[in-house]
Amino acid sequence: MLQVRRDAEIYRTDGGWFRARWHFSFDQYRDPENMGVGALRVFNDDILVPGATWPMHPHRDVEGITYIPSGHFRHADSLGNGGILERGAVQRMTLGSGALHSESNASESEEVRFLQFWILPDTPSLPPSNVQQQFDPEVDFLDQLRCVVAPAEGHARSGSEPTDVGAVTVHQDARVFIGMLNVGARVERPFAADRAGYLYVIEGSVRLREHELATGDAVKIFGPDIVELVAEARSHVILIEVPATFTPVGVWAR
Repeated sequence: MLQVRRDAEIYRTDGGWFRARWHFSFDQYRDPENMGVGALRVFNDDILVPGATWPMHPHRDVEGITYIPSGHFRHADSLGNGGILERGAVQRMTLGSGALHSESNASESEEVRFLQFWILPDTPSLPPSNVQQQFDPEVDFLDQLRCVVAPAEGHARSGSEPTDVGAVTVHQDARVFIGMLNVGARVERPFAADRAGYLYVIEGSVRLREHELATGDAVKIFGPDIVELVAEARSHVILIEVPATFTPVGVWAR
């Protein structure tokens, strides 16, 4: 089953130094109809103006995933990690037992755009950690759905597919795919009955069966189903796959 969400339906906020589109309830945005999909709890599309910083802040019991569609993203955290992520980079920060992190625009002249989403882990109070991988979107994602996030060892269901080389791992039976599709490219991903997901058109135009999806459109996915995309224009897409049902742990179990 597919539930299409158009760009205009998704919550927007503008703080002057940042602009954001929050797809699920987050911060002051509260919508009981949009609390996430399965183990996917937060999905934000954020832009920071040149030189801006989102100050250090804490989270607990989340696998925080960041993807950089454009710009230069600077990360820092209370574990002593830091550095700049370029376009195409994927980062996973495990914020289990608690840690602080910040996001900054490393450029003084260009905006940075980053997608940040939370996958809820299957284990509470995990030790904080940070891993990242730099991809080249024009090569690594070209005309395919490239797996960039996959389950860590021991966190995938029995008989699950092998982890893609170079994928960042998470403490949940979840996967994230990114595609950079030329006009006419066709890609697909099946969803089993116990799986759910979220498709987002970062940029471009794709057809999903009878649905024409443009920049900013999104789709909630509930298996069994098959996501079959055909690019109508040069398109940049992200597809997240998670357990449709799961047992909340840690702060989410309260």
